[in-house]
Amino acid sequence: MLSKSVLPKMTQSSASTSSYSRMLFSLVAALALASLSQGIPLGQAQTNQAQVPPPQQHTADKTSTSATSVTRGKYIVEGVAVCGQCHTPRASSGNLDRSRWLQGAPVPYQPAKPDADWPINAPRIGGTPPASDADMIKLLTTGIWTDGNRLRLPMPQFRMERSDAEAVVAYLRSVTAQQ
Repeated sequence: MLSKSVLPKMTQSSASTSSYSRMLFSLVAALALASLSQGIPLGQAQTNQAQVPPPQQHTADKTSTSATSVTRGKYIVEGVAVCGQCHTPRASSGNLDRSRWLQGAPVPYQPAKPDADWPINAPRIGGTPPASDADMIKLLTTGIWTDGNRLRLPMPQFRMERSDAEAVVAYLRSVTAQQ
């Protein structure tokens, strides 16, 4: 413990100067960070930009746009939302069975307290999702299912941007079960 005599004595004017200096430093730091990020959203600024597929671009070439959308959707499904953790069955080793990717599986998590409304199985979402494209996009952008209710836990209540939700649906439609 430090005694009072060891601590520097601050006068009222030095306290004001110190407070002013901290405020000025915070302002300069914020401006420097803003200029360094060059308008990159915070979530993207923390990732390697080379690994993040670009959002869907509006081009005349539908094939290129579709491929870009599927690539971005794959990134979101596999790298961000990690849908396969619940929607893909596991092999006897405990690893995800990639031959049945996103084909539905027993929910691997149990609630902390017993919950009669806890789902037993996660549905198949790969290939032919359980709803229309419009309903899937609505789910991913609002968290609301076709019956007007929110999905039950442990399903996350996503609030994706529409372009990301469209990319996810494009990727889900592109998934085929391997036999």
